[in-house]
Amino acid sequence: MAFKARLHNYFHTEYQPGERKLVRKIDFFILTFCCLSYFTNYLDRSNLNNAYVSGMKEELGFVGNQLTQIQSAFTAGYVVGQIPANLSLHFVRPRIFFPSCMIVWAGLTMVTASVHNPQSIAAIRFFQGIAEATTFVGTHYILGSWYTERELGKRSGIFTASGLAGTLIGGYIQSGIQTTLHQKHGLSGWRWLFIIDGLITIPVAIYGFIFFPDTPSRTQAFYLTESEKALAVSRVPPVEDRTPWSWRFFQRTVTSKFFWGFMILWIIAGETESFGTNALLSLYMKSHPAWKYTVVQLNNYPTGVPAVGIISTLFWATLTDFLNGKRYLVGYFIGITGIVTSALILAASHYDDPTVATPIVFGAYYWAGAVYACQATFFAWANDALRYEEHMFRAIVLAGMNLGSNVINAWWSIVFYGASMAPWFTRGMWAMIAVSIALVFWTGGLSYFTARHEKMRKEELGIESPPVKDNEDLA
Repeated sequence: MAFKARLHNYFHTEYQPGERKLVRKIDFFILTFCCLSYFTNYLDRSNLNNAYVSGMKEELGFVGNQLTQIQSAFTAGYVVGQIPANLSLHFVRPRIFFPSCMIVWAGLTMVTASVHNPQSIAAIRFFQGIAEATTFVGTHYILGSWYTERELGKRSGIFTASGLAGTLIGGYIQSGIQTTLHQKHGLSGWRWLFIIDGLITIPVAIYGFIFFPDTPSRTQAFYLTESEKALAVSRVPPVEDRTPWSWRFFQRTVTSKFFWGFMILWIIAGETESFGTNALLSLYMKSHPAWKYTVVQLNNYPTGVPAVGIISTLFWATLTDFLNGKRYLVGYFIGITGIVTSALILAASHYDDPTVATPIVFGAYYWAGAVYACQATFFAWANDALRYEEHMFRAIVLAGMNLGSNVINAWWSIVFYGASMAPWFTRGMWAMIAVSIALVFWTGGLSYFTARHEKMRKEELGIESPPVKDNEDLA
């Protein structure tokens, strides 16, 4: 009956007077903006791969690994912008900072429609990476500032799923553009894709300027009453929020086990997403040894990968909330997924008839999309573990996670998943097996450390964990 009691508590959360209404308000105004922002963010990111297989490669004369190098240029800009972007949230209101960055990347996306060579795209994508640097970790910082531990996983999952939805829908948008706008006013379909994606982003930015509520302690949102603002502050643990511009802050950050523990976790976990982030299924189809796919098929078939990612993300985010924040379980699931899917593709590469191997490869890549669940759960895990630490320390740890992952990914993609390695990416499959094994071991060690630290901090602050009601309590 303990399971029944836990299920009841999960779906029947007890709120303070007025708290349920507050949560509904911040769900609407925070999640709508953050999800739409991340949706357009991933729409803008994935459009490069969609454009590549829709005629851009031939029109601009791509050779070798130039596509992968352009992706690395974006990653380099993303790395440069990580910590400065999150530190900026200490000085510039998120309501101003987030939408401003969106306007910049929307403009850069539309400018991409005018390029005439791959080198120009690389330069644009570098600055686009800087502009987009705060979207992911900045939003996780905001979510951790507003939501309690029992609420955070589901919201993080919804946010992450919105980015995957951008990847999924991007393929269908390119297919529609290819059939309706290709050569309209002399522009290729892939050029129209960049223009339309940029235009879609601007209204979302305007919405953010007006409605985004900043953080609980700084909010001036007109739709929140004074009592709701006070209640929002009381829902999160009171911590001292000191300036990050000090030697002590820097020293504490770079020597913290949290900083390195979660950074290395996301370095490893981030590389388990390589099959999706490097569009390997699209490149496999583009270089298929036996079949030639149409432009519509090249854009539509790979959308199964983010579709699986959305389902997996929402499932694991909800389940780990239900299991009282056991986010580490996702690490074990992803480790198994990475090993099995890589082994399937390696086995398929040795088939004499590549057409027989094709269903196995498609199935493996679709299953591999499930690893996207680690985005929501691991950043929620970091937010949970740092709930009793000062806000900017939490912000820097979150930024450090993404920074470390992207520093590695800037060269990892070129070494293991270069476009010229299609269709089998044999070297990358072995790399995936290695990082998947490493993830299992690192997850185990980090889960032990964070559980012990949380218990210690609660004892220091005199916080007692609420017991799960038994069946008699529910009668």
